[in-house]
Amino acid sequence: MTTIETEAGRPSSRPVDSSQLLALVTESLEADKALDPAIIDLRGKTTIADWMVVVTGTSERHIATLAEKLEARLEAAGFEVLSVEGLREAQWVLVDAGDVIVHIFRAETRALYDLERLWSVAPTDAAVRAAG
Repeated sequence: MTTIETEAGRPSSRPVDSSQLLALVTESLEADKALDPAIIDLRGKTTIADWMVVVTGTSERHIATLAEKLEARLEAAGFEVLSVEGLREAQWVLVDAGDVIVHIFRAETRALYDLERLWSVAPTDAAVRAAG
């Protein structure tokens, strides 16, 4: 569990439960008809976030709308959105909500980067030996 910082950079009194944040993210994306949601548990794999959510949008406009509405709902619920990237081109939009990172893709871009496989596959024994 982390704490939200206020605009002045001081921690707020409200702790953030990443499971509550994840629930709001998934509800928002579902309400706006995001396709093929994948939720990746990052706990123990990295310190950048607890969860990664990957979804597909049907068009640039749909992707932008998914991201914009998600950002608005998170902020309305008192969660801080750290950044939104890629909104202008809307081929791949990243919404960084701290403990939950959301990737919203066009289908072909999602297939190309294949983040689910990248983050979900454990390293092979050979890779572990090579690393050290």
